[in-house]
Amino acid sequence: MKIQQILEVIEALAPPLYQEHYDNARLLTGRPEWEVTKALLTLDATEAVVREAVEKRCNLIIAHHPIIFGGLKKLTGSNYVERAVILAVKNDIAIYAAHTNLDNMLAGVNDMICEKLGLIGRKILSPSPGTLKKLYTFVPHADAEKVRQALFEAGAGNIGNYSEASFNAAGTGTFRGNEQTNPYVGEKGTAHHEPETKIEVIFPKHLEKRILKSLFSNHPYEEVAYDIISLDNANQEIGSGMIGELDKPVDEMEFLRRISRQMKAEGIRYTALSGKPVTKVAVCGGAGSFLLKDAIRAGAEMFISADFKYHEFFDADNQIVIVDIGHFESEQYTVDIFYKILTEKFPTFAPLKSESRTNPINYLH
Repeated sequence: MKIQQILEVIEALAPPLYQEHYDNARLLTGRPEWEVTKALLTLDATEAVVREAVEKRCNLIIAHHPIIFGGLKKLTGSNYVERAVILAVKNDIAIYAAHTNLDNMLAGVNDMICEKLGLIGRKILSPSPGTLKKLYTFVPHADAEKVRQALFEAGAGNIGNYSEASFNAAGTGTFRGNEQTNPYVGEKGTAHHEPETKIEVIFPKHLEKRILKSLFSNHPYEEVAYDIISLDNANQEIGSGMIGELDKPVDEMEFLRRISRQMKAEGIRYTALSGKPVTKVAVCGGAGSFLLKDAIRAGAEMFISADFKYHEFFDADNQIVIVDIGHFESEQYTVDIFYKILTEKFPTFAPLKSESRTNPINYLH
């Protein structure tokens, strides 16, 4: 099996198109056409993890955090990033990262946190605008159903829990083909009026090439008339953070203990408790302070994230309880996401979970 086949599975779940502008996800070392020996799954592709890959004869490391983040200007081994990259290149090890593109998915990092904490009715906390597009196309009445179904199969027409959603209107198309044409209807050189169906469907922007390929393959006309526009509608399946509810109210301190236990968080920091039971909880894996106002607006009693600065804790302002569980702790189960999708897609392929401890923070007990 080629590395590319593995990457296609991951990118179907977390398309790189949805990574943040500052990110550096995707293949960082190695070649997609290499044959896979074994894959090692980790949160961080540190030097220790690369050594582990060498020892276990893995030529692919799949990580959440990109080891190359801010760019490399030299490779002298003067820091941990350079040493990890040099070691990987020397041993023909490919390193791949799925970072904020995985954070931003409905079934990504934040969903795993919610799953561990028993939250139900989960939704994206801050849905992303600008990730949806709409296709308009014009088809002879007799071919409309075929084209519509082809677009649905390519991934168009999904809105929340509904699929095969489209709008259709009848009208008349006009055209005149020159002598080089071979029109599906009408005759070359003659003006033609054709009863047509206007089909409208929405789709996530990462599927545009697939949608157009399907349209061109199934539309009967030589020249396919279509329009694509970008939408400002918030995409409820792509965005930052997540919010969910507990099946029954839980005492604040009891829920903090649940968080500590389920997230293996040894050094939780939190703001003043409200004295009220917890029913609605917002979460964000990694550094999530930018979502605090969204969590408050959504009515969450607690916001679980990481990397809050001292003065940012004041922003809770007795409106919410901020719970900082640590960056590593909030994202450690990303490895389980990689493991699940790969073993489901490739039942005979057994990826390995790294045994190297990559959390750089220690706690004094």
